[in-house]
Amino acid sequence: MSTHPTTGPSSDFAELGDPGDELFVEGADWESVVDAVEDSTLTVNMGPQHPSTHGVLRLVLELEGEIVKGLTPIIGYLHTGIEKNAEYRTWTQGSTFFTRMDYLSPLFNEAAYCMGVERLLDIEVPERAQAVRVILMEFNRIASHLVWLATGGMELGTTTMMTFGFRDREHILDLFESQSGLRMNHAYIRPGGLAQDVTHDFVERCESLLELLPRKIAEYEDLLLHNPIWNHRMRDVGVITAEECYELGVTGPLLRAAGVPWDLRKARPYSGYEQYDFEVPTDTAADSYARFTVRLEEMRQSLRIIRQALDALPGGPVMVEDKRIAWPSQQALGPDGIGNDPEYIRHIMGESMESLINHFKLVTQGFPVPAGQVYEAVESPRGELGFAITSSGTNKPYRVHVRDPSFVNLQAADRMSREHSVADVIVVVASLDPVMGGVDR
Repeated sequence: MSTHPTTGPSSDFAELGDPGDELFVEGADWESVVDAVEDSTLTVNMGPQHPSTHGVLRLVLELEGEIVKGLTPIIGYLHTGIEKNAEYRTWTQGSTFFTRMDYLSPLFNEAAYCMGVERLLDIEVPERAQAVRVILMEFNRIASHLVWLATGGMELGTTTMMTFGFRDREHILDLFESQSGLRMNHAYIRPGGLAQDVTHDFVERCESLLELLPRKIAEYEDLLLHNPIWNHRMRDVGVITAEECYELGVTGPLLRAAGVPWDLRKARPYSGYEQYDFEVPTDTAADSYARFTVRLEEMRQSLRIIRQALDALPGGPVMVEDKRIAWPSQQALGPDGIGNDPEYIRHIMGESMESLINHFKLVTQGFPVPAGQVYEAVESPRGELGFAITSSGTNKPYRVHVRDPSFVNLQAADRMSREHSVADVIVVVASLDPVMGGVDR
């Protein structure tokens, strides 16, 4: 039977002495030890696999107990090299790359990029294409906000809102699929207009959504607006003032929730937005709850814009009538002046050698764009989305750099999280609504 010694301290703690010794009780400077512990902070990683970081985002938290003293976002886990890849693709192919950045609002990526190319080409996009762009972008804004509301609701405990948000977004994605063939990453907006005209049931599909969505938005309000848990978790959490937004370059719902009515659709209209009557929702609380109410009202204003655009939807082509840029099949109009006429497409591609050769060259080689630099921006669901495009006069971009609002707004996470609990970091990140595909590019 083996025995173990029961007297004497272990070798690891011998220097501290026995608990009964005078050295252990009176000799140690316990006040210094306590002061050192109280003055220290704990560094914790949240993510990049954390379900509440909206993708592969890593947050390094400096904590004092449960209170956040600092937050550092670590990005790059989703880097795709889209900006660099565009330098090796034709101008038209660029649309298929940039649509994949902010994958929750792909039509805004396409529109901003194509607007820059069109400005370099000094061409005017047909009115019908402009109106269709506006309609689809506003539906995309609603779809993006629905994902924000669904994921944010799930993170705060309301799985019902998660179900509602993704359920109703499906109706919008069905519309996108019917027009472009894809639910996401459409590459439907092209330099000079659209890849093809909308289908003959496009207006009918839009009308059904205009009837459905207002009722759904009212449901969200009934569920959340006066919900005590929702209010308690979001009010006075993640406050960022207008002055702080200016310092960090923050735009979109975060800036408008701080009382600043800045919206590029009003401030610098594009795609015909100047002809539509709508309001820019604002709030003054500048907290997470204010960002919730601003986004709700933005969805209503998007429906208001869509209604006007549908009522005034013009006929005509959806691609600029310039055979240096447009494929022959994109210029084929039906007898009613709209739509791609299959008979005419078969005629020009099967009987016209000139059209066939032109089509082949545009698809394989693209078109040259005059040398120059431009910056074009649109108001995406997350704020100012800008494209700085440089052309050297060839059939490919020399450089394309993107100002993505998710990347810029993420800088505010530190200031919005300080002196809040760890649980409030979830609310702050959710209210920022970052999309890592746009952050990393």
